[in-house]
Amino acid sequence: MISLKDFFRNPESTGYSLSPNGEYFAFMMPWENRLNVFVEKIGDDEIIRVTNETLRDVAEYYWANNERIVYLKDNAGDENFRLFAVNIDGSNNTDLTPFEKVTVEIIDDLDENDEEMIIAMNKRDATLFDVYRINVISGKMELVAENPGNITSWLTDHEGRLRIAMTTDGVNSSLLYRKAESEEFKLITTCNFKEALQPLMFTFDNKFIYARSNIGRDKASIVKYDVENNRELELVYEHSEVDVDELLSSKKRKTITGVSFITGKRNYYFFDEQRKELQERLEKNLPGYEVVIADQNKDEDKILVRTYSDRSRGAYYFYDLAANEFLKIADVSPWLEENLLAEMKPIKYRSRDGLVINGYLTLPPTSEPKDLPSVIIVHGGPWARDCWGFNPEVQFLTSRGYAVLQINYRGSLGYGRKFWEAGFREWGRKMQNDITDGVNWLVSEGIADKNKIGIYGGSYGGYAVLAGLAFTPELYACGVDYVGVSNLFTFMDSIPPYWKPYLDMFHEMVGDPETDRDIFKETSPVFHADKIKVPLLIAQGANDPRVARTESDQIVDALTKRGIDVPYIVKDNEGHGFHNEENKFEFYRAMEEFLGRHLGGKVENVK
Repeated sequence: MISLKDFFRNPESTGYSLSPNGEYFAFMMPWENRLNVFVEKIGDDEIIRVTNETLRDVAEYYWANNERIVYLKDNAGDENFRLFAVNIDGSNNTDLTPFEKVTVEIIDDLDENDEEMIIAMNKRDATLFDVYRINVISGKMELVAENPGNITSWLTDHEGRLRIAMTTDGVNSSLLYRKAESEEFKLITTCNFKEALQPLMFTFDNKFIYARSNIGRDKASIVKYDVENNRELELVYEHSEVDVDELLSSKKRKTITGVSFITGKRNYYFFDEQRKELQERLEKNLPGYEVVIADQNKDEDKILVRTYSDRSRGAYYFYDLAANEFLKIADVSPWLEENLLAEMKPIKYRSRDGLVINGYLTLPPTSEPKDLPSVIIVHGGPWARDCWGFNPEVQFLTSRGYAVLQINYRGSLGYGRKFWEAGFREWGRKMQNDITDGVNWLVSEGIADKNKIGIYGGSYGGYAVLAGLAFTPELYACGVDYVGVSNLFTFMDSIPPYWKPYLDMFHEMVGDPETDRDIFKETSPVFHADKIKVPLLIAQGANDPRVARTESDQIVDALTKRGIDVPYIVKDNEGHGFHNEENKFEFYRAMEEFLGRHLGGKVENVK
């Protein structure tokens, strides 16, 4: 049996990137059980650790220039991310934003400017992000734009000038534009949040933009847009079945090169022959894997390649195009043997009202797929989706003998506007029916033992666990709720301050606690705790800014009052999910033993 720790331990190394001049790798690697940033000169054996975090993983990092790296970290999961900078020899480590209860977002790394970046920060007002130009050496800041109260995102052009802003009044989004930073922003267009014109980047002459848009269409597509005259110039690419996710481009050659989108798996469509030929070359070298260009240097003649699959965390490769050298750098988790892991397969079924629901089924690699103990994993969001690829939770559970079903219920993203809107105000109702129908499909296929089905999920997925146990108690033998919502009234009242501009939109998507009191009462599991009859395990981060600890406390209290013992794991140094390695080990060990006790799967014998 593969050890639990092998699934959830920190990677050996990950997050590789290239310095702008292509002479150095930076990457993340564990030190003192936390992911820190390391630097290595290409061709040398010496590795230098440049960060010294022992309480929390570094969240993200970026090359500021060839000699300096910036990185983000929060405090115990509170999601108030500070910006730090450090030299590649580990010297001059500086807290650039030493402010309490303030979070930073990077808008533009200004790749032509070695000393400055453009960031957004909610320092002046916790609900709003103003824009600053910050010196990555001294920390000196200059206010570039003050948020008037309704701007939710910003976009710079290729010269680092702030020229587009997106606003919201809660349900309507507007695009603001200016030709130059010396001018005032002017309103270009407004649309309901259900329609989106999402600016991705300026054209390379800085005259127009490329955007992701579902205006006048169901599926989000890539378009070229004349912002100043408020008109779509060109449909760049659309797909009949799914939204288009990403626009690919070459800064050096100043051209867009392709798009990516996800059907059952990731797909590409290329406009550029050079980029297409490169992808074909990479896939020929790495057959059987999803192959992604993870990074490249400024000259675009040295690239980092990342592989993905359902049975591997993948690996990093370095490709020197000029020298035609292709080298493997590292396996992310070399201790996991692909041939021992399970294959994830895309599936479809119809819900009770005829809607096609997509998902993924992963079966234990050594078992006959018949009458298996099974676990339904419900993704969070809920405005997100599950994708094909390596999922440590899925592989962990299949290694213990469980069939695992992941469901992209209505409301999930990626399948167009109609499918997304079909989930509005359907928490605990039609969205939950899609999950129930997936369980019934799994039983009807002869895969699941109907008496040994568990349900697990985090955030909205945790809500779906509680809703499943309360509203369809006959369906499940147990549940595991991870940072899940139990009370829609208190959940809506405790969202982070910088989510406040979206509150009216939340009311339309989830419901309004004032006008939808009856629906909230009907669909909040805490008010139906008396119907929960099967065992439940709950885990919660004490500092969770998205789903406050009170959500878990309430359901635990309600069940405890009925004399039901609810194993409850709370971590004071975690937020929305557990990130510290030792906490992940504790949670998944508790889950393994809990599911083994109630569903009969294997449990590792830990000495």
